Parts: sequence; C-alpha cells; structure tokens
Amino acid sequence: MATIDETRPFIPVGIAVLTVSDTRTPETDRSGDTLAARIAEAGHRLVARAIEPDDVGAIRARVEAWTREEAIDVVITTGGTGFTGRDVTPEALEPIFEKRMDGFSEVFHRISYDKIGTSTIQSRATGGVLNATFVFVLPGSPGACKDAWDGILRAQLDYRHMPCNFVEIMPRLDEHLKRSAG
Repeated sequence: MATIDETRPFIPVGIAVLTVSDTRTPETDRSGDTLAARIAEAGHRLVARAIEPDDVGAIRARVEAWTREEAIDVVITTGGTGFTGRDVTPEALEPIFEKRMDGFSEVFHRISYDKIGTSTIQSRATGGVLNATFVFVLPGSPGACKDAWDGILRAQLDYRHMPCNFVEIMPRLDEHLKRSAG
C-alpha cells in the first residue's frame, strides 16, 4: 500500500495553473483558487497562473510556452473538458502530448464516481507529458479540482510517496530527446 517515507526529503516542484474559461475573471476563478491553495498547502511553488478563453490556439500557446520554462515542472489546467461546443481543452492539448497518461483519467473518474456517480462521464479529464513537463487537464469545477489534487496529484507530486511518484522520474522525462540527439 502507498505510504509516505519520512526518511526522504520533500522536494517542492514548480506548478502553473491555467483556467480555461470565457467568463471567469481573477476575482471569480474559484477552481484556480482551489488549486493555488492546495499547491501552497502542499509546499510546492505556484510559478504562474493565468486565464485563457476556450480557444484551441490560446490554450495550446500558453501551455506550450509554460512547458518550455525551466521553473515549471507541472501544468494544471481547469475547465473546458465537457462536451459543449466551447469545451476544447483536450482537443488543444492531447494532440501535442508526447506521451498520454491514460491512468490519470481512469483514476480521476474512479474518484469522481464515488462523489457524483455517473455524471463523471461528462468530463474528459486527461493528462500527459509535453516538453518534459507533466500536464493535467481537469474539469472546471472546484470539486473536480479538489478530487484530482487530493486523490491523485498531492501524492504523486510528493517525492516521499512510495512505492513511486512523478517527482522521482521528472529528470528522465526527456531521455528520448537526449537519445535522439546523441
């Protein structure tokens, strides 16, 4: 079973939060606030935060730029994962993932199902790797952000989490690029 190994040091990571919305403002962005608070409580660094409209080009440009910043290890988006015509976050990001993380979506839906039942199928939460940076695409509700952070990300972004975690493999996410260049 998963445990925290107290003999290992805590290693804070740099995280960027992108809210995808045509209507939210910094004053009304409850989901972004939820993530920012949890990131700080866990001891990580909130390196960047922004709001972009439901536009494939804008979402993709912001996330791609952030994944090229050395201080950012993880990008978390919130919003735009539903089925309406304006929900385009997965379309913006999945095509540019170098590796998809199918398990993230599966575990997210398992956690969400326990709270909202079959309504979880209305989310297209996803995750992947881009430019040696983890990218997680969450629904726009504060509850979904809590579920993803509390149920998955808090543990996986803690180097002390055993038997394994994302932090310990971060230095190796670009091995394929190094191998190709050599």
